[in-house]
Amino acid sequence: MYLEHLNIVVKDLQQTLAFYRAAMPHWRVRGGGESTWYGVPRKWLHFGDDNHYLSFNDSGTGKVRELTSNELGVAHFAYVVNDLDGVIGRLNEAGFEVRIWGGNEPHAKSVYFIDPNGYEVEFVQYLTDIPSERNIYQ
Repeated sequence: MYLEHLNIVVKDLQQTLAFYRAAMPHWRVRGGGESTWYGVPRKWLHFGDDNHYLSFNDSGTGKVRELTSNELGVAHFAYVVNDLDGVIGRLNEAGFEVRIWGGNEPHAKSVYFIDPNGYEVEFVQYLTDIPSERNIYQ
């Protein structure tokens, strides 16, 4: 079993794509179109590779949950990357700054960014292939 996609409501498809294209330059727009969701017209697209993608829908209103609260909702989602410094550099170049410098452990390092819609996205690089070293809980 694996997670195929996340379906995310966003405010602006192009701003959203700017963030995710900088983070994942090997991904592509797989397809898209227009639809109506409970009477509201929206554009949508799938951005990813052949196995995993993010589904973006541009009919977003309001704001994402306050990240420092205990409100229901997505706190963050994370991607494992092979070159964390490369991701940071590409996102900085695209105008996005690190929100939180995460773990800097012997076997993993991570950072958190906020995408243009307010979603927190973690990028983690593991420095070992040994699961017991990757998954240390203290």
